[in-house]
Amino acid sequence: MKNSHDHSHRNANLLLLLASAIWGFAFVAQRLGMQHMGPLAFNAIRFAIGALVLMPLLFFGLPGQKPAPLISGQKKHLLLGGLMTGIFIFGGATFQQFGVVYTTAGKAGFITGLYVVFVPLLGLLGGLKTRRELWFGAALASVGLYLLSGKAGGGIALGDGLVLVGTLFWASHVLAVGWLVHRVNPLALAVLQFLVCSVFSGIGALIFEDLSQVDLQGGAIPILYAGVLSVGVAYTLQILGQRKAHPAHAALILSMEGVFAALGGWLILSESISVRGLVGCGLMLGGIILAQWGPAGGKEKSPMV
Repeated sequence: MKNSHDHSHRNANLLLLLASAIWGFAFVAQRLGMQHMGPLAFNAIRFAIGALVLMPLLFFGLPGQKPAPLISGQKKHLLLGGLMTGIFIFGGATFQQFGVVYTTAGKAGFITGLYVVFVPLLGLLGGLKTRRELWFGAALASVGLYLLSGKAGGGIALGDGLVLVGTLFWASHVLAVGWLVHRVNPLALAVLQFLVCSVFSGIGALIFEDLSQVDLQGGAIPILYAGVLSVGVAYTLQILGQRKAHPAHAALILSMEGVFAALGGWLILSESISVRGLVGCGLMLGGIILAQWGPAGGKEKSPMV
């Protein structure tokens, strides 16, 4: 019985590790996609594809699980919640996508991971209690961010700053989903929020970007990876993995997203990080892990990238 239990946990951890790797390498796809279209057009197509990939699960259910009612709880929770979380994703994805134009995939991955620190800090505004480990983790991550992105004259590099602003939207999204997930069908919420993000991104692309320069054929691989794998498949793997994985283990594994982003940037884009930057990445990863330590750690990760 114990071996079966251990085997189940091991498989769940592997699913989460695969999801983390997919999300990490998605930063590479996001950078490559910018060679063929603008950031808003990329996000519009990417999240539309992700929503389409998840739609069959609404009717057939996840593997080994019966489909849940599309409308569970109050309908207004789903509609208003989908609109709100979709706007948060739009904000996070937009700042992140513009940011990766000016920074590396690895740095963007590590900075995005700071949402884990921001979630409980933003939660303080809503009266949520926090732990001492969070403050140590936040301090450690802040030092790491300075080493990774700080400029000699002060301030933070443009691309890193844009990604950092996006991280605040991701953290707000996690808090909103945490409240909604027990009130609505999670898959229905996911599909709706991705569609909302796609629509807002599409409107922005029509207004601010030259759509005649969109090269769908040239950008097919990056956009399919970001849409099918990063949004659709990885989100499903996360749900399946977190059904069996220990919450603390899940949080730790999902924190490896930045490491995979740096690995992908090095292997595919020939990106490099200075020794100072590597120390910063290490401190940030340590701060992210420390912020999740303790009984309040291991919260569910948002489907972000």
